[in-house]
Parts: sequence; C-alpha cells; structure tokens
Amino acid sequence: MRYSKEHKLETHARIVKKASVRLREKGAHGIGVADLMKDAGLTHGGFYAHFDSREALVIEAFAYAMDRSTDRWRQLAGQAAPDQRLATIVDSYLSPQHRDNPGHGCAVPALGAEIARESPKTRKVFAAKLDQMIEMMSEQFHGGPSKSARKQAMAALATMMGTIVLARAAGNGELSEELLSAGREAVLGRAAAPRPAASNPAASKAEAPKRGARKPTAKKAATKAVSPAKN
Repeated sequence: MRYSKEHKLETHARIVKKASVRLREKGAHGIGVADLMKDAGLTHGGFYAHFDSREALVIEAFAYAMDRSTDRWRQLAGQAAPDQRLATIVDSYLSPQHRDNPGHGCAVPALGAEIARESPKTRKVFAAKLDQMIEMMSEQFHGGPSKSARKQAMAALATMMGTIVLARAAGNGELSEELLSAGREAVLGRAAAPRPAASNPAASKAEAPKRGARKPTAKKAATKAVSPAKN
C-alpha cells in the first residue's frame, strides 16, 4: 500500500518523538533500532524508509528534544514578569519533577556525555542546538553588553545541567535535594550579584604622575618639609 506524503511525514515525526523520549531514558546506545520502531508502532523493516542510518535518527531525536527545551524556556519566560523570568526557568529546570523524568526533560544532561563520543557530524549538530539554548538564555540577563550576557548564560546553563546530572546520580533523597537547592542558589545568586564598577580612564590618567616629571630629591623634600609656612 502506498501512503501519502503527509502520512509519511506524520509517521516520521512520531518516530522522532518516541525516539527522543527513549534515548533520554536509556541513552544513545541503550536501545536498538528494532525497539525504537516498536515503540512507534512500526516494524524494523520500515526504518530505512525514513532514515539513512541510526545516526540520522539519533541526531533528529536529540535535536527535537533540545528544541523542545528551548521552546519551553521561552514559554515560561513569556508567562513571567521581566524580573522573574530567569528565576522561573531555573526553578522549573532544577526541580524534582525534571530530575525524576529524564525522558521528558532536557537532552543535554541525559545525552551530553554520549554525544561527545559520537561522530563530528553529530557533535556539530549538537553544538548548533546548544548555541541556540545559550542565545535564548542570554536574553534573560539584562543590564550588560551582549558578550557579558552570553557568558552569564553559558555559566548558568553549565551549572544547571551539571546540577541535574549530579542530582540524578544521587537519587531522590536529601543529598539530591541539597544539590538542586545549591544549584538554584548558585545561578540566581550569581545573576543578582552587583556588577563591579567600571574604572574611569580619565580619573586614572589624572592620578597618574606625568611622564617625564622629576621626583624631588631627598634633600629638597626634607627642606620643603621643615620650612616654615608663609603667612
């Protein structure tokens, strides 16, 4: 039976969506093509009608998951007051719900270490999606130049994602909760910290001794120090 183009696109999207969940739950190498297709309600033989290789499916699956995370952050930010947007994203990310549901959470803590061992093509796609995450997060840091906001976003994401990795490894007990709390405090505390005052080049120039000016000799300095003040 020949299916319409729309049906094929819908089936393709269903495979990617199912695969993105299973890959985040089991890891990039924790589940085979046959199982992925079975989850999507299809046979193993139909796989190559949609993907050139297993790598192609993995790339689409984690890209889909990363796009979903970025979209969710944007949605959360849109529902919060400007000064609460970062906190809203951080609180949602560093939560017990996210920790306990890797299959529906951020792909980076779930797959990042494995993606680092994949092909250059896979890492390139991953890096592009990560850069989109950074750009979106940098929009939540106000009051500084774009380069500064980008650095803050990188530090925040690194802290958030690392915290989730450790919290999941620690289980769901007291230590895990402490890690989540510490991660939230680290990100939001850094964001709220006052920026150091910029130096004033004009003032620094005025305070600096003029180039070429002679320092008074010890004898002259002593004479000047003991000479009586003029009335």
